Amino acid sequence: MSGTGRAASADEAAETPARGVPERPDRPVGQDAPLVIGERVKRLRKERELTQRQLAEPSYTAAYISTLEAGKVRPSEAALRHLAERLDVSYEELATGRPGHLATALRLRLADAQRILATGDAADAAVEYGRLLARAEEYGLRTEQATALTGLGECALETGELAEARAHFEAAEQQLTDAPLPERARAVRGRAVAHFLAGELRYSCYLLESALDELNTSGLQDPGALLQLYTASIAPYMDLGAHARAAQAADLALALAPQVSDPALVASMHRSVARTLIAEGRAAAADAALAKAAELYQQLQMRTELAHCHWMRGYVHAQHDDLEKAESELRTAHSMLISKRAALYTSQVEVELADVLRRRGKADEAAALLRDLLGGLHPDRGAVHAGGAHRLLGLIAEESGDAEAAEEHYVTALSLLERAGAAGDLADICRLLGDLLRSEGRTEAAMDAYRTGLGHRSSPGTTTLGPAPARPPETPWG
Repeated sequence: MSGTGRAASADEAAETPARGVPERPDRPVGQDAPLVIGERVKRLRKERELTQRQLAEPSYTAAYISTLEAGKVRPSEAALRHLAERLDVSYEELATGRPGHLATALRLRLADAQRILATGDAADAAVEYGRLLARAEEYGLRTEQATALTGLGECALETGELAEARAHFEAAEQQLTDAPLPERARAVRGRAVAHFLAGELRYSCYLLESALDELNTSGLQDPGALLQLYTASIAPYMDLGAHARAAQAADLALALAPQVSDPALVASMHRSVARTLIAEGRAAAADAALAKAAELYQQLQMRTELAHCHWMRGYVHAQHDDLEKAESELRTAHSMLISKRAALYTSQVEVELADVLRRRGKADEAAALLRDLLGGLHPDRGAVHAGGAHRLLGLIAEESGDAEAAEEHYVTALSLLERAGAAGDLADICRLLGDLLRSEGRTEAAMDAYRTGLGHRSSPGTTTLGPAPARPPETPWG
């Protein structure tokens, strides 16, 4: 409908393209493209049974509305606000097609999906994250897309689908390319954890150290982001044998914790710091840290993380030869992880449990458990723990007098651990292999094994990454 009305305003004239000049054919058509906005205005006008003149008055003409609905003009903000008021919708909905409060509603549902992941099944959480990702993509909500992708990555971590997890975290980072690093910290951490679980320890450290350097040298010392990254770096540092760096990361994380309000981050920090305390022989302090973490996880109903606390407590008891308590804690962790269908973590706990069973004289049960779990572990999925499983099978074989099987398992463990760069575990497996070879009179081969182990012990407290990441120039929280 064209209708007559007052003459077009200067504003309208400026918005109207020159006659005969077509829209650029290569221009992407998004939710804010003139043609899409025009169709949206037309649909809403007809739903409200308004004529073009009724919609236009008193500020615009029916002819202008006709031109706008045909997609031949890009309306100004003033024109869109006028039309939104007349159509009884929000300016955002008319300009972008997003229903009012959509972003807020999506953020609430994303928080619900995170609760499903914490308290329920990762597969159920992944389904919900997938729905929310599609909704966010439909309306071009990049921050919400990134949150959904990060959630999908965390679901994949729990189920042990590491390649899928990395892909989700990388996609989340791409959505946040222009965002400040603190907003990308959760996705960076997730990608680093995925590489760590795959046995790529150095690359995991590289990702975390690069992000920490950027935060600490750019004035973006966000306590929550720093706490996530320092906490995540402790485990790969420990497995690399970089105990000095792990201890430094733990100290900085402890200093940051009072400035962080997220209890899940604080709980994760206490759980990770316990690893450095165990390595320092401070069992009581480690147990206290785990108790703090467990209390917070219990309050938050985060079952997978609570299972990790039982897992680590079992490890502490095993280190002090309290094998009965160790088995109890590890079985509790195992049961909780099975109920969560956290396949990779379940296999990793089974390695620890098998060690305790072997030490309690239950070698057959330990060996059966290890053979079963190795079906779910391979060089690209839990390499360090697969190496640990072969180490234990080697010990069981050696204790039963089968030197040939023991050597085969030790060599397999050595190969897995060399690929991962797990220096501390490598030194131990080289010692075991060397002792076995020497007991068989194969002195030269034994010496080669010992030299390999010594080579991995030659630079304690370091990685192959160069200097440690920059410390914060000033730590107002310290």
